[in-house]
Amino acid sequence: MDGRGDTDGPKNTPTIETDDAVDQRLGETVRLLRQRAGLSIQDVANKTGLSNGMISQLERARAMPSIRTLRLLSIALDVPISYFFETSDPAADVQRYIVRKNNRRLLRLTASGVVKEALTPEGKGQMELYELTLNPGASSGTDFLQHTGEKAGYILSGSLRLWLDNQAHVLEAGDSFRFPSIVPHMFDNPTQQAARVIWVTTLRQTDSPPG
Repeated sequence: MDGRGDTDGPKNTPTIETDDAVDQRLGETVRLLRQRAGLSIQDVANKTGLSNGMISQLERARAMPSIRTLRLLSIALDVPISYFFETSDPAADVQRYIVRKNNRRLLRLTASGVVKEALTPEGKGQMELYELTLNPGASSGTDFLQHTGEKAGYILSGSLRLWLDNQAHVLEAGDSFRFPSIVPHMFDNPTQQAARVIWVTTLRQTDSPPG
């Protein structure tokens, strides 16, 4: 023993935000990104199809967004959806091209029952890679989403019900998928067991919400 303590434990323990802190941070992030882009709440509403009231409630931490809502906002504000994730530990060894397991950024949507872990480094890119955990009853939202690009994924455990153009596909562990993101889509976990999914999204710079 050299007196320096146990060196076998985790070097970086992520700080877990409370639900209220998550809501507050998401609201502030949306407001700052909107202001940085020089957009009014009405402008964002026009770009996303969301109501003025919904956007205002999100910015004031009075409402919790769904994955669909955050995707629409990310497109309208021209940022990756990962901008809404919890920030990395400033003391962590953040690398440009590599993401260590203990340094993953999280997005916890408690109202939707979904936790997203970013597997790609911070910053804009043409591809986003996530690990999703869907608690029983979790969903992407109540409405279908469309945008340009592609989506693909692999079911690690549990079950995922993927809706593509009003047709439901129940996927089990070991199943995978890919589809053009312009196809109306949504997903949920209709079972009583948590599901884990690797989720890939590719985007184009010309992405825009459906009219």
